[in-house]
Amino acid sequence: MLIDVVKAEQGDFKPVIEATGTVQPVEDVMLSPQVSGQVIRRSPEFIPGGFVKKGAVLLQIDPSDFRNTLELRKSDLLQAKTDLNMEMGRQEVAEQDLELAGVDSLSANQRSLVLRQPQLDAIKARVKAAEAAVAQAELELSRTTMRAPFDAHILSQNVTVGSQVTPGDQLGRLVGSEQYWVNLTVPVDKLQWLSFPKSNNETGSTVQIRNSGWPKDIYRTGYLDKQVGALDDQTRLARVLVRVNDPLAREDTTNIQRELIIGGFVEAEVQAREIENVVRLNRDYLRTNQTVWVNEEGELSIREVEIILTDAKYAYISQGLEQGESIIITNLSVVSEGAKLRTKAPETSSENNNTQQQNIDE
Repeated sequence: MLIDVVKAEQGDFKPVIEATGTVQPVEDVMLSPQVSGQVIRRSPEFIPGGFVKKGAVLLQIDPSDFRNTLELRKSDLLQAKTDLNMEMGRQEVAEQDLELAGVDSLSANQRSLVLRQPQLDAIKARVKAAEAAVAQAELELSRTTMRAPFDAHILSQNVTVGSQVTPGDQLGRLVGSEQYWVNLTVPVDKLQWLSFPKSNNETGSTVQIRNSGWPKDIYRTGYLDKQVGALDDQTRLARVLVRVNDPLAREDTTNIQRELIIGGFVEAEVQAREIENVVRLNRDYLRTNQTVWVNEEGELSIREVEIILTDAKYAYISQGLEQGESIIITNLSVVSEGAKLRTKAPETSSENNNTQQQNIDE
């Protein structure tokens, strides 16, 4: 039988595992007020598609009522401290009166009453309550100014100047603009070949992310970040998270990078850990029941091989093949152990034909 062959290639290889997934934000919040009031100012950047820095003012709720409440609470605190000072003076007078009376037979409880200890404790409690009321009023006043909790991209905005807001209202959606996650699904048996970071200073396996709408040679680079401890409900595949920095390509000065869109479907190629001392073979050359056809000195040998991993293109074989063996790539209609084989004779080039003709003419 006439066949074509390729040589077995043995060495150390880094497989590439293909996966699919969706884009999701790392940080995602729905902006909601903690106090009630009327919106008197809205940032021009607080619009759908806008970008804001961490700490930037987004909305200002009318603070007038809260300032007045704070002044009242400060007045109550001042009154409580004045009462405390007056009570301390009464304490000194009570102690002097007790010393002049020379009474030593009082119990601890009686002595406490004579020295007005309960009155002092009550005044101190009023002071603490007044201090807490001032702190609460200051907190509520600060909450009238709504700021961005992180560097954010505005996805929605549901409020404007003049709107009356209350706690729980959904005023807009913000997502972090520094990093996105790509939620990938991969077969469970391939997790052992993926590298995840063990600390914040490390990065996981490199991942190339592509979108069907991008040019063929354009991709985004991410890194494996987390392994989600649950399988996908529908596919029963393992879920892993890939971290992508600058997902909106705001730092790209070449205008080549493409933006990731939240909820978008993407394809990914994950760089697996290196596999040492294996034979790499195109998956198309594998036969049924994990066998490979080998041309062994002109005879067909059906080899059972041990495959430790397959990626989108190759199978990685640990046993059954050796470096340099001739792998049959031709599909044979009749397959039997020991069948006689022959390979194609090398073709003679046109240049060689011309040379031979010239020699004949001479």
